[in-house]
Amino acid sequence: MLAVLCATGLLGMALWFTGSAIAKELALQWGLTSSEKAWLTSAVQIGFVAGTAVASVLNLADILSARTYVSVCAIAASLSNLGLVFAPSFALGLVCRFATGMFLAGVYPPAMKMAATWFRTGRGFAIGTLVGSLALGKSTPYVIRAFGSWEQVVWVASLGALIGAALIRFTYHDGPFAFPRRPFSWSLVSLILRHQKTQLATGGYLGHMWELYAMWTWIPVFLLSSTEAWSSATGHTMAESQVSLLAFGAISIGGLGCVWAGWVSDRWGRTKIVNLAMAVSGLCSLAVGLVYGMSPWIVWPLLLVWGFFVVADSAQFSAIVTEVAPPHAVGTALTLQTSIGFLLTMVTVQGVPWLADSFGWRWAFLVLALGPVAGIASILRLSSLMKTTEPASE
Repeated sequence: MLAVLCATGLLGMALWFTGSAIAKELALQWGLTSSEKAWLTSAVQIGFVAGTAVASVLNLADILSARTYVSVCAIAASLSNLGLVFAPSFALGLVCRFATGMFLAGVYPPAMKMAATWFRTGRGFAIGTLVGSLALGKSTPYVIRAFGSWEQVVWVASLGALIGAALIRFTYHDGPFAFPRRPFSWSLVSLILRHQKTQLATGGYLGHMWELYAMWTWIPVFLLSSTEAWSSATGHTMAESQVSLLAFGAISIGGLGCVWAGWVSDRWGRTKIVNLAMAVSGLCSLAVGLVYGMSPWIVWPLLLVWGFFVVADSAQFSAIVTEVAPPHAVGTALTLQTSIGFLLTMVTVQGVPWLADSFGWRWAFLVLALGPVAGIASILRLSSLMKTTEPASE
């Protein structure tokens, strides 16, 4: 069942960065600025936030069977993504991107809950593996682009999502460890906002999200710019398709990072792992500017390290919230965490290209280090608070 969920997640999440992977072609077709290209990703983020909010308020995950809910959403996301091929304007393209994100809200979050119904022990590893497959799926448009046209990127990603829908519909069933019903409730929002441990856990997640999607969105552009600077200085050349493959590797390696963090967190503790991951990824966001313009074979290994750690801690933040939030408000806490986190990503997804236009791609990623710094501070405070309250709770 975990393999089925991972396959569905991988195939479905290929839709997420389809617009980003073909942004250069869409920019030529529609005459887009750097800021408008960024909206090809931001629209998905907004749609995802809207989708999670609607699904939570209406309790769709509880009303509908899991496999029906996920498969229908995967089909709808596939068709929305396919609209990019036929959209005659940027405005309609954004509508397609928004709808894709909205329907992916019925694929990604439910899949984590579905995986947890099969695991009582080793749940961190299982969810980490699932999130790893999602990270790998988000990188696949870049490898498709290396070998095909921009239209083929859209068609292949959409077809993959349909295959994922069929997999989940005809092969999945829930495991023996089902969760009690924990619906979203607006009446619990004020409780969550006042709950210190949940505040701190969410603060760590926000620091992580400040960095993650901006890195995923713009690292291919950074790598291409760096390679072009190297080519101009040395006379060596590298095909754009090769750069796409290097970008695919830098993003997809995050899948291994998620599996590693899930396995280690069950043994070392989640707060230690998320702080380690944020520390390494934050240092990488500072260091990439120093190697800009060097040989791609020097730049790429650093990007691999960054890609491994930037998403490794993702699933563990959700796990931390489920452990520290009031039990009757876990659903609300997770919804707020996810919604605020994805809204925050718009700041850096839109801000990084503006910094690149102003100061060049060498220094555009420096601002991302602020997220890990704030996130680590928040989780350190949470760890200290958990230690001081443990004796009283025993």
